[in-house]
Amino acid sequence: MPKEPNQKLKLLYLMKILLEKTDENHGLTMSELLLSLEAYGISSERKSIYSDIESLRQYGMDIIGEKQDKSYRYYVGKREFELAELKLLVDSVQAAKFITAKKSGELIKKIENLTSKHEAGKLHRQVYVAERIKTINENIYYNVDVLHTAIATNVKITFQYFQWNVQKEMVLKRCGERYAVSPWALSWDDDNYYLIAFDHREDKIKHFRVDKMLNIELSAEQREGRESFGGFDIAQYNRKMFGMFGGEEEMVTLECVNELAGVIIDRFGKEITLHKKGSTHFTIKVKVAVSRQFLSWVMALGEGIRILSPDSVVEGIREEIKRLAKQYERRE
Repeated sequence: MPKEPNQKLKLLYLMKILLEKTDENHGLTMSELLLSLEAYGISSERKSIYSDIESLRQYGMDIIGEKQDKSYRYYVGKREFELAELKLLVDSVQAAKFITAKKSGELIKKIENLTSKHEAGKLHRQVYVAERIKTINENIYYNVDVLHTAIATNVKITFQYFQWNVQKEMVLKRCGERYAVSPWALSWDDDNYYLIAFDHREDKIKHFRVDKMLNIELSAEQREGRESFGGFDIAQYNRKMFGMFGGEEEMVTLECVNELAGVIIDRFGKEITLHKKGSTHFTIKVKVAVSRQFLSWVMALGEGIRILSPDSVVEGIREEIKRLAKQYERRE
């Protein structure tokens, strides 16, 4: 008796059907499994399906058979990802500013394939969140891949860097001259992807927005800056930067009201030491990159926070207050 066509693929298609069409709330009867296989051009008998289901169980699939709605049905129980975990992934992709709207849709579609079509509908509803500003640079995915390769192979990179002008046009910085740096880490901060690198020309650690990097090329030269990155801590680096704006690093002493303890811990981490000052205040010492963004952060917290030292930073916030007052003074 000649073999039925596609029998070698029967087990794979059975697995596909169970993964796509079943979950804890949606099972398939044996008759429905046979009909689903026939849709792929595969004829089979009940006896062989029982054997195939057992083979898939031995392979590791959590296939459960139980009575549902007066019928005996089969469904996939435990999966690689729980629905709640997939929702987190979908929300992260949707919220990520550095992922374009087009790519977000493609990635979410792939995530939906990790569960049944019934549960995928619940994931799809998660997509409708408030509109987010998205990057338009489709090359960011390839940029990240190239940067990881450079880090793994210990080589420098060269690239061009751009900014936007008032006509919404991309303008190359340094008149198109290529940057040359040693890449050491990638960081996701302030809704953007950043490359943390050692700039040999300026002999310092710098960061670059990955979505603003163009034409990245690997160099044949080995990376520099190993000593600078010997004890490098990305989390600590991110805490020092405000909105990833650079500035001269200073050890700053801040005095805060007790109600701001949560804000300070969220910003600088739980390891920071809070020194009690009376019954209503505490002080902290933190190393930060003193930029206009840092001063704005302090001012945004209002009268509950005050910079105590160093004098240069205290003077800096006084000058910033004068600048803002002048900028918004009434003009006739």
